This record gives sequence, C-alpha cells and structure tokens, in this order.
Amino acid sequence: MQTHPNVQAVQDALNTADARDGSGANCRVRLLPDAVHTAAAAAAALDIEVGQIANSLIFDADGEPLLVLTSGAHRVDTAKVAADLGVYALRRATPEFVREHTGQPIGGVAPLGHPKPVRTLVDVALEQYPEIWAAGGVPRAVFPTTYAELLRITAGTAAEVA
Repeated sequence: MQTHPNVQAVQDALNTADARDGSGANCRVRLLPDAVHTAAAAAAALDIEVGQIANSLIFDADGEPLLVLTSGAHRVDTAKVAADLGVYALRRATPEFVREHTGQPIGGVAPLGHPKPVRTLVDVALEQYPEIWAAGGVPRAVFPTTYAELLRITAGTAAEVA
C-alpha cells in the first residue's frame, strides 16, 4: 500500500525529531479504518478520553498562521489567545489558508511536517495525560506522543488556550 505524501512527511518529521510516544518508543503514524474529523470520533476510534486528543487548529493571526494544539475536551478562547499574543485579529483559518501553510487538509493537520515551521501553542491541559494523540497529515492518520514531546518537536509554547 502506498503511503500518502502527507503521512510520509509527518513520519519523516517525527523520525528527524527522534519523537517518542508515551512508552518511550519511536512515534509511528497509524492509519485508522475511517477518517476521524472530530476529537470525539478520534477518541472513540482509539478507545481513549477525548481530552487526550491534541486537536491541531490553524488560525489566521493578523495574516500569519498560528497552530494551536488544544485538548479535545475544550474549545480555544480566541479572544484570550489574541490578547495573550498581542494580535489584533485571531480567526479560524479558511481551508485554503490551512493547506497553504501546512500542506495538509483540515481534519488531518499534524503538529509537524509542514512546508515551513508554523508558530505553535500547546494547550497546558494536555499535560495531565501520560500519552496524547495527534493527527498525522490526513483525517484517518494519528500518532501517539507526550505533552513534553509535543512541545519539543513543534518548538511550541505552553499556553492556556481555553
């Protein structure tokens, strides 16, 4: 079976970063039987808590991309995040904006494997879980990791985003 180029780009980025999962093993992108477009669907497919899903949300922050990796258990408070970052407008990005800056479709945006680095915030609520799951480049691809690894491999900033 041919690996989707987005999934391969994410796996390559994980390998380059020497990314680890909750057990300390190398991170491996896994393909689920069906696409999972919501945190609830991903959690159900993986038989984990919805809070363990690291939703990858791209925002348009005054014209620049901002990736917010947030727990599937809550929503991003865009007014709070905009104020914390000192940006005038923080809007949910269009599908075209997301694909332009990540090379990936909404529903499958991974924390890494983008054409160039994207400024990233990582929700501190994810820290409570020994293992979290993130998207792997397409809507049915996911990989396990930890909060500390997610911060490291994305060069992200820990933030309260809800």
